[in-house]
Amino acid sequence: MSKIIAVCGSPESGKTTFALKLAHSLNNKGKKKVLYVSFDLTIPALSYLFPNCKDSELYSIGKVLDNTDIYREDVLRSIVTTKNMPELGYLGFKTKENKNTYARPTEDKISQLFFYLRAIADYVVIDCDSDRSSVMSTLAKREADTVIQVVTPNLKSVSYFVSNGDQFENMDDKTVKVINIKDNDIYLPIEEVKELFKKVEAVVPYSKALKQQAITGSLSETLNDKMYTDILSMISKVVE
Repeated sequence: MSKIIAVCGSPESGKTTFALKLAHSLNNKGKKKVLYVSFDLTIPALSYLFPNCKDSELYSIGKVLDNTDIYREDVLRSIVTTKNMPELGYLGFKTKENKNTYARPTEDKISQLFFYLRAIADYVVIDCDSDRSSVMSTLAKREADTVIQVVTPNLKSVSYFVSNGDQFENMDDKTVKVINIKDNDIYLPIEEVKELFKKVEAVVPYSKALKQQAITGSLSETLNDKMYTDILSMISKVVE
């Protein structure tokens, strides 16, 4: 049975890289079919995941949602894959697309998309938009089998979850809380954040290799950092 995993977090919490590497980790477990999906139209994911690809080599999920009806074949055609991980697919928006590019999709249309995503992949990792007004991300949290809250140990991230906690009401039975160390700072209030959020499943360590991938535009490639990938593998077992 396929599973949808919604990854949520404040702006600049590192949730996109976390969601992406979680998809990589799930893909490595028995070569499962995995989809990474981003609904972010503020910073389209495909533009920085594949910065060296020609525009003709990428496909936008926006065109699928903009159609009158959604068909499985259209979703399949919109999936971007790579040679080194053929069982991992990417769905998102492209460079030059923004919130004014397409009409706001209806709930029925988004639900139909989720139906096809479940049918196509064993795991669907959805990188949710931090904007709570996003219909796509709101439905993703509702449809998800697991909701992962990515918290960076700083006041901005804590404030986001305290101010937007009502989004996660009645989700305790399917929520996993993860602290993500985004930067190599000298002092981080990790224990204080653990105490505030309760039942934190894991602390994802800072990764210099991951930072380098983000800078060089190679996030879609395999990460060579055993400490980081071991923690992601442990989280993968929790959400399986």
